[in-house]
Amino acid sequence: MRKNIVAGNWKMNNDLVQTESLISNLKNQTTTSNAEVMVAPAFTNLYQAKQALESSNVEVIAQNMHFAENGAYTGEISASMLKSVGIKTVILGHSERREYFNETDETLAKKVDAALANNLRVIFCFGEVLADRKSNNQEAVVESQISNALFHLKADAFKNIVLAYEPVWAIGTGETASPEQAQDMHAFIRKTLAAKYGSDVADNMSILYGGSCKPGNAKEIFSKPDVDGGLIGGAALNADDFFAIVNAF
Repeated sequence: MRKNIVAGNWKMNNDLVQTESLISNLKNQTTTSNAEVMVAPAFTNLYQAKQALESSNVEVIAQNMHFAENGAYTGEISASMLKSVGIKTVILGHSERREYFNETDETLAKKVDAALANNLRVIFCFGEVLADRKSNNQEAVVESQISNALFHLKADAFKNIVLAYEPVWAIGTGETASPEQAQDMHAFIRKTLAAKYGSDVADNMSILYGGSCKPGNAKEIFSKPDVDGGLIGGAALNADDFFAIVNAF
């Protein structure tokens, strides 16, 4: 049975003092939600965040990783480095990594392989830009991104993968896909998985929505049958807003 998940991606925000303050505020929140709750601080604060949230129900996860185990990759972080500080889940393929750092489907396939080989759970991101949506090409783009990076895997590997659909045109723009648009794409993603791996894999896959989800729209978005949670950006930097989204379930 698939899980409800709300993951906060803090991106390049919060120094150590700000991270400690936000974590303190997170620990003061209460929830009756049945969702898994995750936050992804900057690399420099992963260890401190992991230690501070150890006794809470909030999992600390990583925003990215390299596909190599070690070597001459200045500034990069490997899967084993993440594991050494207690990290069990990593975000891969975020639209900003694709746009600003030229990550390709082929690179991401290697990253996914490295993460799974190291027993890390993957939150795999994908989604179309505005031009794709306007030309009604969004399904072809999404299918290509998923198949190129993931469809070399065996069905069993998908137990350690969460999918996150990002309508790139709705990230940080104030635009939000309607709940119906989100549902339509999530249903298409599940159908695409079922065609390749069967209904068991598809029905048990958690698919998150990652496009300007806020306290005001989370409940309606999460009510859709194929939407299993959210990958939250800006709203995750405020503990009250973040837990309002968590409690939307």
